[in-house]
Amino acid sequence: MTTTRHRIALIPGDGIGTEVLPPACAVLDAVGKRHGLAFSYDSFDWSCERYLAEGAMMPTDGLGRIRHHDAVLLGAVGWPGVADHVSLWGLLIPIRRQFRQYVNLRPIKVLEGVPSPVAKAGADVDFVVVRENVEGEYSEIGGRLNRGFPNEMAVQEAVFTRPGVERILDYAFTTAQRREGHLVSATKSNGIVHTMPFWDELVREAGERFPDVEWRQEHIDALVAKIVLDPSRYDVIVGSNLFGDILSDLAAAVAGSIGIAPAANLNPEREYPSMFEPVHGSAPDIAGRGIANPLGAIWCASMMLDHLGHPEAAAEVFDAFASVLATTDARTADLGGTATTKEFTQLVLGAVTDR
Repeated sequence: MTTTRHRIALIPGDGIGTEVLPPACAVLDAVGKRHGLAFSYDSFDWSCERYLAEGAMMPTDGLGRIRHHDAVLLGAVGWPGVADHVSLWGLLIPIRRQFRQYVNLRPIKVLEGVPSPVAKAGADVDFVVVRENVEGEYSEIGGRLNRGFPNEMAVQEAVFTRPGVERILDYAFTTAQRREGHLVSATKSNGIVHTMPFWDELVREAGERFPDVEWRQEHIDALVAKIVLDPSRYDVIVGSNLFGDILSDLAAAVAGSIGIAPAANLNPEREYPSMFEPVHGSAPDIAGRGIANPLGAIWCASMMLDHLGHPEAAAEVFDAFASVLATTDARTADLGGTATTKEFTQLVLGAVTDR
């Protein structure tokens, strides 16, 4: 068997981020042996701890150090004492933007053994949120004026470009083609007078390019309510940076727990490495106790395998952790159980190697 080698950049980050990446790597190595894949890992200590010690989340040449890796696995970023906008704009956003990771892909699925808090959310809940990841409401354009005075003000500009919107819509419609052929666009064009009508116009144009996809638009406020009331009606949801951010976290909670949710920051053209991260955060309250749920990071490993061109290996990883949840009562504390990070990981590794 010919061995395919991949070089992965690891950014454990803060808190439980350092605890969930080793399980993901262990699962990658285990499934790799079955499929002729070999992974090498370069770890980078870019974190809030580094910021407090050196004044920067990562070194000035940080992006160059990971530019030629095949993918990036990130644990979690954020820690008390460092403002969230500092950690985000000092690490995650530069990676996403400089590496043109304009797609944030969030799979939403109710896994057997993880009950949803929503009554109608059964096993038929299986959709994806496609979020525009580099422009929109999270632009760098704006500023503060008259700081400290009674008339202090802040201005933040939303930026929607035709190329930026068209490429995320093309990705979302193509994803819908591969799935059930249904797409919903999140909008708020009844209240946001410029950017959202522009977004809607480009959605209609995309719909003409993809006549085999059935699509509709829904206002964001109504859409979040419908996801809670009946999430099984959705297949692909596409939204701007802000709307996609909110929708994906809401949908993950509807699916059972934000603690197990994965996310992929994708450069679809593969000109740059893509980055994969669980979305549970650094969880300072449980960091260092060995009880963090590694499932989100392991699911990220599955998504990374698929992106790297190994769908069978990706499916085996997904099936392994899904099987553990469906056939055992092993649960970490966030899911109401007593299993440690190590214990849950060992069960997933066993399910991978027993195939």
